[in-house]
Amino acid sequence: MDHCLGSAQFTYRRWRNPEQRGEASSGGHCDESLGTDNETCTVTTVPSAAPSSGPDGTGETFTVEDALEVIGFGAFQWKMSLLTGLSWIGDAMEMMILSILGPQLHCEWRLPSYKMALLTSCVFFGMGISSPLWGNLSDKYGRRVSLTICMCWTLHYGLLSAFAPAYGWLLVLRALVGFGLGGTPQSVTFYSEFLPAKARGISIMLIAVLFWAVGTVFEVLLALWVMPTLGWRWLLGLSTLPMAIFVCFCLWLPESPRFDVLSGKRERAVGTLTSIAKQNGTAMPAGKMIAYKQNDRGRIKDLFTPQYRKTTLLLWFIWFANAFSYYGIVLLTTEMFQAGDSYGASQGAKIDPSCSLECKYLTSADYKDLLWTSLAEFPGLIVTLLAVECIGRKKSMALCFFMFSLCILPLYACIGRTALTIFIFLARAFIAGGYQVVFLYTPEVFPTETRAIAMGTSSAMSRLGALITPFVAQVMLRTSMYLTLSVYCGCSVLAGFASLLLPIETLGRGLQESGHDEEARGQASAYYCPCNDSGSVLTF
Repeated sequence: MDHCLGSAQFTYRRWRNPEQRGEASSGGHCDESLGTDNETCTVTTVPSAAPSSGPDGTGETFTVEDALEVIGFGAFQWKMSLLTGLSWIGDAMEMMILSILGPQLHCEWRLPSYKMALLTSCVFFGMGISSPLWGNLSDKYGRRVSLTICMCWTLHYGLLSAFAPAYGWLLVLRALVGFGLGGTPQSVTFYSEFLPAKARGISIMLIAVLFWAVGTVFEVLLALWVMPTLGWRWLLGLSTLPMAIFVCFCLWLPESPRFDVLSGKRERAVGTLTSIAKQNGTAMPAGKMIAYKQNDRGRIKDLFTPQYRKTTLLLWFIWFANAFSYYGIVLLTTEMFQAGDSYGASQGAKIDPSCSLECKYLTSADYKDLLWTSLAEFPGLIVTLLAVECIGRKKSMALCFFMFSLCILPLYACIGRTALTIFIFLARAFIAGGYQVVFLYTPEVFPTETRAIAMGTSSAMSRLGALITPFVAQVMLRTSMYLTLSVYCGCSVLAGFASLLLPIETLGRGLQESGHDEEARGQASAYYCPCNDSGSVLTF
């Protein structure tokens, strides 16, 4: 900011829609139109004192957000996309294994249906316990540290589970794998803190959806190749390959400059930003970077301050419903495909009236249909990419939940395998899209000081939903198809309304560094002071 003398012109916006009060960016966008629900008012006054100048005498200062906007999206962010994307590919493969491993062990180890469901649920149990812990670790000791440790942990126990000699050992080892996977959502927090605002929506959606979709499709292709010849142990071992690649290159990752600023390490943050600018072929903004130290980070109670309480509770339910519905449709796919022609005839009572110990191995046709439904992740990506930038995050989540419910309704009727595949394809496309929108929305709505713990606790709620869903999709399904489908429809409809009730829309909104920033914005105090010969302009 220039040293401002003489009269000053103060410009502020009067908002008719209170939801948009916090959407203005403080990094030099005071003239940007944010919609039709506001008007700009200008008054003139004489400043009582000139602002303090920087060490170079120019008085210019900038924030991390300003620096990232100037640096822009370039080579560094592409490298980050690929590296953090590997963690998503590994996570998706470990999740997709659950729908493939169950039928195989059901036959090989003669497991009843409740033990199959328990094998799936133990992974989500581990994830649910660890997600807040990884979030707390990330907020206290750094994003890079947390993500690296959780990937090393998952790689270690993922490889060990391939050598499990019995069901009990496999149960414990898969729970430990889940404990490591609970930290994977921190890659979104980590990645988002290197992105300029205008590229954040598309970039997070691409890594969260594209790499997840690549992981699920690759796992099915790997199973199609490995399972008939080498067996499930090789499948478990080879599925850790993306995490092994991540661990090999993780030392290249820098710490988040936003985290460094809040930790009082301004020099390291400036060094990181300078390196990013060099790799992108751009320059750092002139002046001194504004920074302050925040000692109390990673506290769950900070999520329940007045400005975030409603958002936190609604998001927890939305995350729960997303995981419950997404993993439910994934598990329902293999169950319904295994039922074959008996699916339509037995919906009124049981999907499989025979003994629960009777097994059916997945055939090549089952794998191919599973591949087709997994490819639904890609059209889901396209739909959500368009929706989040056109209608906003909240309405995009609601749209995905409502469309998922509509696609489930035809499954109540007696439909053939082709129609079944089509409707499951559509349902999975929408719920996968909705899942990724909430991954985008959550780090945007919370400030840096609580962003990781917010992602961690929200992820824990999603794992609770994923922990419960096997007992619905694999156990309740054998009692009543109608009841099972009704549970999924009802849950997604409620989540759709919860999405619309969220108090903050984050489209076009810069990332907040602390809760104080949000309070200041709520009081209309977004500051901006570019000076020229005629005076200074401050936007309130």
